[in-house]
Amino acid sequence: MTLDYQVLFNAAAGVVFLGAGWFLRQLWDAVDKLKQDLHEIEKDLPVSYIRRDEFSESMREIKDMLNKISDKLDGKVDKR
Repeated sequence: MTLDYQVLFNAAAGVVFLGAGWFLRQLWDAVDKLKQDLHEIEKDLPVSYIRRDEFSESMREIKDMLNKISDKLDGKVDKR
């Protein structure tokens, strides 16, 4: 019962293709999971975080209020 070189080659190629197929399937599943995670993050962004322009506007209002307070303190009569 002798094995032909073609049979050995076919068996080795089958094992290699089996391993490559498993690896590619794992890679495909990982990319799919990553896409789902990114979609969830995109969905949560407007709810969880403030936009830069909204933050700048809020900070401008706070700075204006602090400047008004500072001006009032500078104009106090009892200040030396």
